[in-house]
Amino acid sequence: MTRKRFEQIAQEAFDALPANFVERVDNVQIVVEDYPSDDALGKTTADRYSLLGLYQGIPLTHRGQWYGMSATVPDKISLYQKNIESVCPNEEEIELRIREVLFHELGHYFGMNEAQVRSAMKRFM
Repeated sequence: MTRKRFEQIAQEAFDALPANFVERVDNVQIVVEDYPSDDALGKTTADRYSLLGLYQGIPLTHRGQWYGMSATVPDKISLYQKNIESVCPNEEEIELRIREVLFHELGHYFGMNEAQVRSAMKRFM
């Protein structure tokens, strides 16, 4: 799959989220990369070829009044294209997995832990 098509699917997945959910997302950059960098791997226990996505930043629940008072680097959600493609047999599965990974990482942005994210995914996916 081309990077352009993968990014298009990711954008469509984000746009399909409920409006009240999307409206609360602020100062987040969603990027597509082939594989996680060494820096990204240092923030997780996953390996380079199994990590499908990663949220890096300050979750909403940890942002105080000080947040944004000076130049603030955007939070980052990475979707790892080659890893997602490696676990999906076709484009339909890739689309589903992108939605799942994006939703999962946005859950971390909203301050959810793994258990909370998985519970929310059962209700909304």
